[in-house]
Amino acid sequence: MSNEANIVYLNGSYLPVEEATISVMDRGFLFGDGVYEVMPVFGNKLLRVDGHLQRLQNSMNRVSLQNPYPDQQWKNMFTELLEKNPGDDRAVYLQVSRGTYPARDLKIKPYDETLYPPTIFAMILHVTPPAIEVVSSGISVITVDDFRWHACDIKSTSLLGSVMLKHQATEADVEDAILIRDGFVTEGTASNVFLVKDGVLITPPTGKQLLPGITRDLVIEIAENNAILVEQREISEAELYTADELWMTSSTREIAPVIKLNGNTVGSGAAGSMWKRVMGLYQDYKTLLRQQ
Repeated sequence: MSNEANIVYLNGSYLPVEEATISVMDRGFLFGDGVYEVMPVFGNKLLRVDGHLQRLQNSMNRVSLQNPYPDQQWKNMFTELLEKNPGDDRAVYLQVSRGTYPARDLKIKPYDETLYPPTIFAMILHVTPPAIEVVSSGISVITVDDFRWHACDIKSTSLLGSVMLKHQATEADVEDAILIRDGFVTEGTASNVFLVKDGVLITPPTGKQLLPGITRDLVIEIAENNAILVEQREISEAELYTADELWMTSSTREIAPVIKLNGNTVGSGAAGSMWKRVMGLYQDYKTLLRQQ
């Protein structure tokens, strides 16, 4: 995925990305005091936009940040931004910070849109989806200690922990990492984790230890609608090594099969039959979305 957007949205204006600037006193810059969303777009259709906006609202509620726009205003902005950045498969990146304060101060001021308006930024990410045969070749991952804070359900712009964990994967020459906290799986560095065992699709339950992924929820919905048994329960680290299949899901990654875990072969060492079935159903869903 590369960022080839020319026109971005910043605080009510559409302008070239080179002209988009914020104050160095912006709390998003100083503290990472903000939240964000990434919404896939297929054929000019936003994937589960209402779900993304609800998750945005949930994140704002958790950090006491006032939502600056009603849902329809967000949608209107997304539509105009997409029109100004035409393409096929894309994604909308949206970020809202608490805005600019006169001094560097951790204290949150009482909400006053006139004195302390939030900083609202959005851009288009141009996505080149990999061919199915490339995805089906699978990825290699490692397990790492999940040392992040205990509020991972907030889609916060403070991503240093995830950056450090992703760097561990890069240093190990693998694509990603599965995070382990107190012996149990939480999520990936930017994805949710699924395990297949004896025909059952298993994923950790939502809570403050992981981000409730929109793609995660869609995969569960697709599976249940097609008579696949789904369990949302804790997964121990030991279970990863006896899984028939492992997947990592996200809005931009979609569903990636894991074929190597800490150097050990997962299942047959190739994308499994359950992955092939669910991935086919997911692609069918995308096709229907484009045709709407």
